[in-house]
Amino acid sequence: MGRLVLGVVAGLLAMFVVITCVQFLGAQLFPPPAGLDMADPDAMAALVAQMPLAALAFVVLAWALGAFAGGWVAARISTDFPRAAALVVAAAVVAGVVMMVLSVPHPLWMTVLGLALPLPLALAGARLARRPPTPAL
Repeated sequence: MGRLVLGVVAGLLAMFVVITCVQFLGAQLFPPPAGLDMADPDAMAALVAQMPLAALAFVVLAWALGAFAGGWVAARISTDFPRAAALVVAAAVVAGVVMMVLSVPHPLWMTVLGLALPLPLALAGARLARRPPTPAL
């Protein structure tokens, strides 16, 4: 049980770091306007409405890569319940997408992909994290 908890915590941390890094890269490529108040929902809604497609795609890419990396880390550490650990990470990404979409309107395609991709990608990460069986001597 301890490895499950450790795997989930490490997976959530990895997910957060990957999402943050990819979104930071997206903000470097597509910088927000100077003086933008990120705490103002109306300003954020206006920003999302005028962002180029590639900038919006970076957000979805961040969610997807975060789910994959977090699922991989969680499953790699949680050897007894790797899929369960990866599913917790996927659920956290989905919860974050839901919170984001409810607070700031996003295009429908972003919402659909943000809700559909985390589960299969976290499970793909978990599958990739499986250790090969040790050969019997």
